[in-house]
Amino acid sequence: MTSAPRLDAAPVRPTAELPVAARAVGLRKVFGRTVAVDGIDLEVPAGSVLGMLGPNGSGKTSLIRMLLGLTRPTAGTAELLGHPIPEASDHALPQVGALVEGPGFHPFLSGRENLRRVAAAEPLLSSGQIRGAVDAALERVGLAGAADRRFRAYSLGMKQRLGLASALLLPRALVVLDEPTNGLDPAGTRDVRRIIAELHSGGATVIVSSHLLAEVEATCTHVAVLQAGSLVAAGELGSLLQAGTGGLLIATPDVDLALRTLRGAGATAYRAQGDEHAVMVDDGGPPAQDVIALLVRAGVAVHEARRDRAKLEELFARLTEEPA
Repeated sequence: MTSAPRLDAAPVRPTAELPVAARAVGLRKVFGRTVAVDGIDLEVPAGSVLGMLGPNGSGKTSLIRMLLGLTRPTAGTAELLGHPIPEASDHALPQVGALVEGPGFHPFLSGRENLRRVAAAEPLLSSGQIRGAVDAALERVGLAGAADRRFRAYSLGMKQRLGLASALLLPRALVVLDEPTNGLDPAGTRDVRRIIAELHSGGATVIVSSHLLAEVEATCTHVAVLQAGSLVAAGELGSLLQAGTGGLLIATPDVDLALRTLRGAGATAYRAQGDEHAVMVDDGGPPAQDVIALLVRAGVAVHEARRDRAKLEELFARLTEEPA
């Protein structure tokens, strides 16, 4: 795989100069009687990889389309790379690569021909750079061997790869990927994970809308969780997972003694689920250092003690659970 081509043109507003790559203030979108997005305030830190999560119909794609200036909000404002959107889209969008709602290409043209048409419309690519940019993008997404086949003969995963290639034709300050692994096999999913990591290490900001929580947990630094058009949680992924902790997890071969000791001291303790050599101590009891000291004095062998970090799947289920 090759990296994206280097360009002489400098970004209009490098993300290094911006604390926020994208911002939504009171964004609202109404379709008839349906409220798709309901007054969302969101900031995407520059240089972050933000995973946008939510059930089907939660407003993820509508929010992304408003941030990109593809649809006008009913109310509120959007900002992209320091520019108001859609008013200054022509200044911001050349620095943005996006794959939204699946790729759309000419069915009777080859993948390479389709990508050349897209490249010809890129304002930051000169005519002399198009061939190299197209070849590098096809190689990067694993389509070099199928580049000259007609698009109509592509599988769903290959079509998705070509759409991803169109977003990676040149270095971007911001890359927006709406369900980028849709239709991809495990190898393709790993490629997307690698590409996101490359973009992040290169300083780009990435917004990923996905229903694959394991992929988001593996690739994203921040998350935003939507439910029924509203933003229910947003922030740094590690902090959100830590806030959803279940307590203190203690690894010990002396589980029975540990439980008797802790319960005798008034702590809420129980066997850790899925681990017969660990004890869970709920928050609200003695501080962690007192718990450890208590166990050591009682002769309990403590092999490890750490805060139990919630899984993204657990956090997502809790945040999006419909009220009774």
